[in-house]
Amino acid sequence: MSAIRRLLTTSLTSAALRDLRRVRHRLTRRIGGKAMTADFFFQVDDPYGPVALPFLAALADRHQLALRLHLVPPPDAAAAPEIARLEDYGRRDAQMLAQTLGLEAIGAGRPGPAQIARAQAIAGAALANEHPVDALIAIARACQSDGADAALDGMAERYGALDATSTNALVVDGQTTRKRLGHYLGSTTHFEGEFYWGVDRLHYLEARLRADDVDSPARLCPVLDLGPLPPSPPPPRAMPPRIDFYLSFRSPYTLVAVERIEALASAYGAELRLKFVLPMVMRGLPVPGAKRLYITLDTKREATRHGIAFGTIHDPVGAGVERGLAVLHHAIAQGRGLDFARSFLRAAFAEGIDMTNDTGLLKAAARAGITAETVAAALADPSWQSVAEANREELFALGLWGVPSFQVDDRPGWWGQDRLWRIEDDLRDALGLRPIDRRLT
Repeated sequence: MSAIRRLLTTSLTSAALRDLRRVRHRLTRRIGGKAMTADFFFQVDDPYGPVALPFLAALADRHQLALRLHLVPPPDAAAAPEIARLEDYGRRDAQMLAQTLGLEAIGAGRPGPAQIARAQAIAGAALANEHPVDALIAIARACQSDGADAALDGMAERYGALDATSTNALVVDGQTTRKRLGHYLGSTTHFEGEFYWGVDRLHYLEARLRADDVDSPARLCPVLDLGPLPPSPPPPRAMPPRIDFYLSFRSPYTLVAVERIEALASAYGAELRLKFVLPMVMRGLPVPGAKRLYITLDTKREATRHGIAFGTIHDPVGAGVERGLAVLHHAIAQGRGLDFARSFLRAAFAEGIDMTNDTGLLKAAARAGITAETVAAALADPSWQSVAEANREELFALGLWGVPSFQVDDRPGWWGQDRLWRIEDDLRDALGLRPIDRRLT
């Protein structure tokens, strides 16, 4: 069974299968004489929409890409179990993205159900506008502004509004289409079998379109990533900056982070502290199949971009995670925590090794310099459980809930391996260094 599972995950994440799917979609489109068309799922109260849509619209104009715009509700509780934290964090993160990318600021308003329903009705009417993308951006900004009621009055005067029955039908249709195609979030673009969330992943869509356009000029969409790291760390300080790195052993994205964060910490002379937590599913929070599939395929393209092996998977959920965290707890005390975390995650997500048995765990431990005696002592010591719970409480106190997450000193925390560039900005700020213009990287 393990061999079959490894074969399936390796095949699922292979570039060959991805390319075959792309060829099939392209041939079907061309044989049918259809235009290139992408679907964008618009949630009126999602702050990531006004950040992604300007770049998607520019991309569509350049590559003659037709856009189908769908109104959708927020993700359901199974797909976003910590919805209040997600909404609060999303507002802060989207504001940061807008500022970084030189866009108009995102409002900090918290629209209520009545305002959301009204914005949906206006957005439904605006889909018939000559410039619907511009209209949706304006409506989202109005909905999320501090003076949402007055701002929505202006939007209704400009675009009109549908009745409640027609609006609900559009939202249900958008939700059904999103689910049928295999996703669960707003501000997500779908093109011929692949999804691109927010502005962060649009550069992958652009790469696909540019590959078919030999005359394509310079890229439009940002690739937010670390800048060229300093060749040597800054002079030692009495209090070097500190990175708290929240991780779990069931998170594919944590593998991408753990493979990169040591170089970032070393480049800026930062102290790196590992803060392990139990994965969400082991804390009673569901992870639906569509979410697991998207995360797996998205991790694959992120890992490939950074030259990281990923895709031959043996899910360590349950006993594998618990045994791994027990050993990690002791490895941290020996100064080998990052080495063991890297070895464990490679074994589980790149090599398909079963971490629920001693053979797999001892192999991962040995190549991190952890002895069999240490492993045995760790497995007999339950103290890691209270540490994991304390780390979870710290994570929640930061307004975060998922991993990987990071915090530099006492600055705000950031979620996701694709926010390592933001951690670099915080490190530079802590050291009094000039910030990097991310629009140029």
